[in-house]
Amino acid sequence: MFPIRDHNPSERVPYVTYALIVLNVGVYLIGLVLYQTDQALNQLYFDYAMIPLLLSQGENYSSLVTSIFLHAGIMHLAGNMLFLWIFGDNLEDKMGHVPFLAFYLLCGVGASLAQFATEPLSPVPTVGASGAIAGVMGGYLLLFPKARVDVFLFFVVFFRIFPIPAWIMLGLWFALQLFNGFNTDVSGGGVAYWAHAGGFVIGAIAALPLWLRLGGTAFWERTDGHPDHPEARYGRSSIPRVRRR
Repeated sequence: MFPIRDHNPSERVPYVTYALIVLNVGVYLIGLVLYQTDQALNQLYFDYAMIPLLLSQGENYSSLVTSIFLHAGIMHLAGNMLFLWIFGDNLEDKMGHVPFLAFYLLCGVGASLAQFATEPLSPVPTVGASGAIAGVMGGYLLLFPKARVDVFLFFVVFFRIFPIPAWIMLGLWFALQLFNGFNTDVSGGGVAYWAHAGGFVIGAIAALPLWLRLGGTAFWERTDGHPDHPEARYGRSSIPRVRRR
């Protein structure tokens, strides 16, 4: 089960979300051209991936940022960009372009540090935008818990697309990261579940001031979490008056 779209239109063009997708895809394609051997690829990861052991030795702090834009395969990239496409535009709409970019990078760095905290002496490189995107998902959950998300369910020969509230989809996703984090050996390769969980929590916390500024729980009550509701656009005090006829 995975999401394919949400029913949550945004009012402004999400230039930063689009730019992040283009940048991630561009970096991946450049990597395919320039780093074709295993030796070259290993050097790329050594230079730009987040390697906990190097951080513990006081080296390569820049990898906390550069690792966010590297991916280990086409499916890794495609999955991350799909989630960013679905959830990024709404947060950018509410935050503004530059604040959203800062939010995204903060979540990515925080997610890397969360993974580092679980395995500070690991020599295994960590790459991917999923920690930053998990932060976007955490912020989305806080602002738009009742927004409808279409999910694709596939089971053997049966498949179906159906809408569910964002809080169910994102809550299940977060619970799965925690479950896998507690039941996966962090010393090997694979998925960095603690980066996902850490990014998600950081994103929710970082979005908290915006949520409070929008009215907190009153924002949910007035709009059901949908940004196209008049009070989400204008605020309660500035909704255009009704014209009688």
